Amino acid sequence: MLIDEYFPSYDVVERHRIEVNAPSNLVYDAARNLDLSDSRIVRALFRLREIPGWCRSRHSRAQRLGLTLEDLLASGFVVLGERSEEEIVLGLVGRFWTASGGIKRVDAKAFFAFSSPGYAKAAWNFSLRETPDAVTELTTETRVLCLDNLSRRRFRLYWTLVAPFSGLIRMEALRSIKRAAESKAAAGPSVD
Repeated sequence: MLIDEYFPSYDVVERHRIEVNAPSNLVYDAARNLDLSDSRIVRALFRLREIPGWCRSRHSRAQRLGLTLEDLLASGFVVLGERSEEEIVLGLVGRFWTASGGIKRVDAKAFFAFSSPGYAKAAWNFSLRETPDAVTELTTETRVLCLDNLSRRRFRLYWTLVAPFSGLIRMEALRSIKRAAESKAAAGPSVD
């Protein structure tokens, strides 16, 4: 997997899996067009995450996480690598345990080189494997590497509190991708 190549070392990992009754090309397309705006749970959790920023400047409020893949990229995530119809890996640098998240905007090359103490790097993937019976196994994995001991202690305390909610967001993402891919599969091939 690309995530193993790009992000082999980490302090924390979270994995989730779902089976999708659709071919991998439709599942990959649904992952690339991820839209969590139909999930009340995700919208509520993202709003909760934004509460500390409400007291900040308009600039800070503008840096909120998005509900689509494009929104996530605009908020600081970067595509680290991609194998069409197999895997996409996103990366993010920040101080996730702080009220603002302390997102550091970097491109993919800078992500790999980034090593400043006081920060953590996260990688998040969607990986697909089509089975012989036309079911696609869709997994998501999140890995976090803290860049110094103090950041590691702060992140682990933060993670103790948010891990269940983070997992809920990842599961909602998988369910959203499953719904979109299975809906397209049920509709059959499109005629151009």
